Amino acid sequence: MKELHVYNSYSRAKEKFEPLVPGHVGMYVCGPTVSGESHLGHARPYITFDLVYRYLTHLGYKVRYVRNITDAGHFEEEGREAEDKISKKAVIEKLEPMELVQKYTNLFHWAMDQFNTVPPSIEPTATGHIVEQIGMIQELIRQGYAYEINGSVYFDVRKYAEGHDYGKLSGRVIDEMLETTRELEGQDEKRNKADFALWKAAPPEHIMRWNSPWGEGFPGWHIECSAMATKYLGKQFDIHGGGMDLQFPHHESEIAQSTICNHTPPVRYWMHNNMITINGRKMGKSYNNVIRLTELFRGDHPELEKAYSPMTVRFFILQTHYRSTLDFGNEALQAAEKGLKRLMEAYEWLQKQPAADDAATVTPDNELEEKVTTLLASFADNMNDDFGTARVLASMFELVPVINGIKDKAIAPGTLSVATFTKLQQELKLWVEDIFGLRPETAADNDKLQGVMQVLINIRKDARARKDWGTSDAIRNQLAAIGIQLKDEKDGGMAWTIA
Repeated sequence: MKELHVYNSYSRAKEKFEPLVPGHVGMYVCGPTVSGESHLGHARPYITFDLVYRYLTHLGYKVRYVRNITDAGHFEEEGREAEDKISKKAVIEKLEPMELVQKYTNLFHWAMDQFNTVPPSIEPTATGHIVEQIGMIQELIRQGYAYEINGSVYFDVRKYAEGHDYGKLSGRVIDEMLETTRELEGQDEKRNKADFALWKAAPPEHIMRWNSPWGEGFPGWHIECSAMATKYLGKQFDIHGGGMDLQFPHHESEIAQSTICNHTPPVRYWMHNNMITINGRKMGKSYNNVIRLTELFRGDHPELEKAYSPMTVRFFILQTHYRSTLDFGNEALQAAEKGLKRLMEAYEWLQKQPAADDAATVTPDNELEEKVTTLLASFADNMNDDFGTARVLASMFELVPVINGIKDKAIAPGTLSVATFTKLQQELKLWVEDIFGLRPETAADNDKLQGVMQVLINIRKDARARKDWGTSDAIRNQLAAIGIQLKDEKDGGMAWTIA
């Protein structure tokens, strides 16, 4: 069996995985900004790093997996107007900011449960670590790498770049960054355009604000993750994960501020999953193709031809290597749905079989025995090569005809020895369920539920048209009582979610 090798985004090479502390792994993954409902873009990193977490645990490591919740806004200086997304959305939805945060945190957890992801070891919130963030900012000022202007604090990128390789992770050139950074609110008060905010002074209308040595304000995005990662994983830890879109400015800024504060590079292995597209186009609000996870499961987005179950989406993501671009096209999703069904039908049948059924009546086929043994051994070899899930699944599908052959009696009972048959059962259970996190699909039940809900929606629409408010309210209230929320939309439609 090969040792685990991981592609390090920082060195741009595959490296043998050797944790700082033998037998222990510290892993930090940037979590969601809970200013809105989780969308398709959230599915890939959290499923990818759930797989990494599961496999490292399988290898025997004690893993501390930290995934944060960004609930103190999401202040960025690159590519958008400086704003606190939480505060802005709270005003729109007429909710207290923390009420909004709780609403969307609950929805995020619900979606992760649908995908069968394992909860992280620690899930810290940005608002719960303001003290730690202020402490890091004070240390950066003390060392001369940050400066305060008008109640805001900025990191001095030019000074950092004089003695450090700023831009190595993202491949950016510091001089180009200084010239091309966009003109945004507050840029004129900074020493250099590329400097990023550690703390922003809060204007009077700003909802979320905290006291600090520089006045009332709120933290920058980047310092939040540095503070939480340092607190729970130490000055240096093993793996930092996230999407490729976070390499700059977020992860580049994390490296800079953590390196200065802690006097060491913070991360040994940077891992980034690639982007997703939808029917060949980049996902974005301007394309009107940002698909919320509830829309994905219900199939009620214009880009979708039908609903796709959480297990279909999980399987589809794992069918492609995490560093490759992944297109969520209907044709590809439907092919994944069929593939998952074929795999799980064979798998579920296999798990129900007694290993020794008629095994002694036939001499084992050595060639078939070797094929099965080789394919099972390839699972670990492929996973140890930078988590090659696509190749593992390809090997699983080579085993499906063998299982179906035994099921259909095309392969005589006993052609596989008891030992090999038992190993096939045990290894597939380990890899399908424990490592890949796939669980038996209930597509038929989901289809029936979709049908029943559509019948109820039609009845309620008719009742409302007849101004039979009693029936309309009864349907909505009784569904709510069993955990199904029915929401009337502006266009006259109705959407539902399972709470």
